[in-house]
Amino acid sequence: MKVPKSLTSVVQAGVITEVVSRLMSGKEADVYVVLCGEVIRCAKVYKDATQRSFRHRTVYTEGRSVRNSRRSRAMEKKTRYGREEQEEAWQNMEVQALTQLQAAGVRVPATYTFLDGVLLMELVVDEEGNPAPRLHDVTFTPEKAREYHLTLMQDIVRMLCAGIIHGDLSEYNLLLGAKGPVIIDLPQAIQASGNNQAERLLARDIQNLTLYFGQFAPELLSTKYEKEIWLLYKKGKLTPDTKLTGQFEESTKRVNLTDLLRTIEDVNIEEQKRKERLS
Repeated sequence: MKVPKSLTSVVQAGVITEVVSRLMSGKEADVYVVLCGEVIRCAKVYKDATQRSFRHRTVYTEGRSVRNSRRSRAMEKKTRYGREEQEEAWQNMEVQALTQLQAAGVRVPATYTFLDGVLLMELVVDEEGNPAPRLHDVTFTPEKAREYHLTLMQDIVRMLCAGIIHGDLSEYNLLLGAKGPVIIDLPQAIQASGNNQAERLLARDIQNLTLYFGQFAPELLSTKYEKEIWLLYKKGKLTPDTKLTGQFEESTKRVNLTDLLRTIEDVNIEEQKRKERLS
């Protein structure tokens, strides 16, 4: 096929020798099947920020550290330079997350090169060697639904032990490879220890998968993996090899409303101080 403008510089650099086909187009990026010499890979091309539909980005960028103080100030003030740096940081997060998660044993595509906004990755394939379908496009037996659901719960545990939460996980950004589900699309991944929304986003990821697989194995709908995993994480007892049960006993302890209101007031005061410092 004709080389898309977005891939021209990477082709000219000799990293990609041929663009075979367009594989998919999502809210964040376009993905192409490409040849790198004689090896088939996929190229993810990030869309311009103005063309994307990803909402509430600040929820995901909270807690991400920027070492360079000039970059940090520019990103906070949203200058042109700051927006460019923010965009680069958004894309780099996926590269960093994929590399870190692969080392942690999580099923994600292998990464090779990141150049000019193009991420070259492993092309995930099914048992016949064709590009792997998304989970959304596959029907499962109850047995397979239970197996893959548990596999993904274990991968989520490994991710959390590595300090990362996907933040937008669902059947739409999971591929069914030859050896099982593969997690993709991680530019919005968050640092579990530095984001106040970590528990909520982890719970949403798990609930999305439970609702999806629950179509095929309804008994999954009564599981409480999100609460079990988060409690173990908070207590420092979660390890990559933790055996999960999916069960969780709700606390009957009454909430101290006075303490809760005081905490909310303290948070509001700190937020107001932060805004004043930035103004």
